[in-house]
Amino acid sequence: MTSQNPIFIPGPTNIPEALRKAVDMPTIDHRSPVFGRMLHPALEGVKKVLKTTKGEIFLFPSTGTGGWETAITNTLSAGDKVLAARNGMFSHRWIDMCQRHGLDVTFVETPWGEGIPADRFEEILTADKGHEIRVVLATHNETATGVRSDIAAVRRALDNAKHPAMLFVDGVSSIGSMDFRMDEWGVDVAITGSQKGFMLPPGLAITGFSPKAMEAVESARLPRTFFDIRDMATGYARNGYPYTPPVGLINGLNHAVTMLMDEGLENVFARHNRIASGVRAAVKAWGLELCARRPELYSDTVSAILVPEGFDANKIVSRALETYDMAFGTGLGQVAGKVFRIGHLGSLTDAMALSGLAVAEMVMADEGLPIQLGSGVAAAQDVYRNAAKAAQKKAA
Repeated sequence: MTSQNPIFIPGPTNIPEALRKAVDMPTIDHRSPVFGRMLHPALEGVKKVLKTTKGEIFLFPSTGTGGWETAITNTLSAGDKVLAARNGMFSHRWIDMCQRHGLDVTFVETPWGEGIPADRFEEILTADKGHEIRVVLATHNETATGVRSDIAAVRRALDNAKHPAMLFVDGVSSIGSMDFRMDEWGVDVAITGSQKGFMLPPGLAITGFSPKAMEAVESARLPRTFFDIRDMATGYARNGYPYTPPVGLINGLNHAVTMLMDEGLENVFARHNRIASGVRAAVKAWGLELCARRPELYSDTVSAILVPEGFDANKIVSRALETYDMAFGTGLGQVAGKVFRIGHLGSLTDAMALSGLAVAEMVMADEGLPIQLGSGVAAAQDVYRNAAKAAQKKAA
């Protein structure tokens, strides 16, 4: 496919030219002070994005999945009890990882399209009189279904139950694009990757550990070597890594957090909400529905769009790529073939979003779906034009 067209998968996302250049750099001595001058500002920048002053940041050459493994292996021991909800492909995969590590996982089966059932969590945690549950797992933004869960509600469930379990949050497709409040929500481990809201290539697992999670590290007994945050902390103190670091990506991360701060985090979140609102307006104009079942669950980074029963949504994705050189996301797991996904996160503008909506309309019309060409684009245009007018009026 041509690199001239933006992509609309939920990640990796479009890379701004400035960040592509920041990653593309000459080899340096990664044990020299030069590397430290890249590393430490990047760590401090990530803290600002996570909205934490207490957390410690650890960057591993990996992906979000490696971030999950970093979280559990550094804080838990075989047989420890974990609570989770299974409401999408990525929550399912995290549960599977915990089971493979010999953890005792209690999971609440939740319909795909729903968020984390915080009220059910509260019941389970209240009934756990012996406080055997060590960790509650929460997927902030379920990328497979386009569902955003209420992490503050999960924290309230823990607090109402007076339960000391740690809270681990997968923010892979939310952090850097949607509001995330590590300290305020009492998140003990936050996990994301470089290829989503940070607008970089894949290759960095980005994790934040609270003081409580840091205390758990010393008693944890799951095996860990590559993902041992104690080794990483020792390397940081020497302006380095315990092994060869991904220098270009860390340089890119330093520039990425600067770019986010220059735009202003609240402006970043507002931009994502605006673009997502336009996509949702288009979906409604097409006469289709989202997989997310209620407006309060709608993600600002990815929309999973249900197609009519009996139609294979994969045809939309494949035809868009083959005919128009544009990439959308396929359905995963239980919603495979039932939805196609429009990723609208990272480096994206209103105008770029309109191009994706226009292509989606053409493809659906090509495939014989009863789509009126221009209907979704016009609906999104109304959203974006009204937002622009409101911004101009406010600035006047």
